[in-house]
Amino acid sequence: MPRPLTRIQREKQDIILDAALDIFSVHGFRGATIDQIAEAAGMSKPNLLYYFPRKEEIHKRLIAEMLDIWLAPLREFSADGDPVPEIRSYIRRKLEMSRDFPRQSRLFANEMLQGAPRTIDMLAGDLKRLVDEKVKILETWMDQGKITRTDPYHLIFSIWATTQHYADFDAQVRAVLGPDRGGDGRFEDAARFLENLFLHGLLPKKA
Repeated sequence: MPRPLTRIQREKQDIILDAALDIFSVHGFRGATIDQIAEAAGMSKPNLLYYFPRKEEIHKRLIAEMLDIWLAPLREFSADGDPVPEIRSYIRRKLEMSRDFPRQSRLFANEMLQGAPRTIDMLAGDLKRLVDEKVKILETWMDQGKITRTDPYHLIFSIWATTQHYADFDAQVRAVLGPDRGGDGRFEDAARFLENLFLHGLLPKKA
């Protein structure tokens, strides 16, 4: 069994991971180098390699931590709740993720654009199982007539796409909205718009 890390060693790892997140989220896996990460972390390359011998190990650790954070809102999606508050809450939590963790979102987007070569097992495994579980909840609500029947997978994809846009294309969003609307209030504006967009389309039409 490996010896547990000391407090200082854990702090060093955290510094490396934070610096690597900056580098990977900008340059992607292919464009990032150990030298860039070491410089951003303020340490020598040999010192960094003591903690992470390969670039792949840093990237894998960041992706795993990112997925754990990113999927937390979906895990909270509950069959015990009513569809309107559950879907509204999910949209808002996803927007909060985009607001609070933009680097992690861009890290993930870079990996997807490269074809997910280092994460496909996680996507086809844990992620798929979680989505399949939540799809069954949506299908149950559809069977009960609580929401309009639609493709539940594409509904989830659409929520991902629209909410993560505010992290992955943040510069574009702020530039187009301009200084009057491009501040922190843009996330609340987006939440209200997306709630109306999705819930209006999902609520059954009254006879």
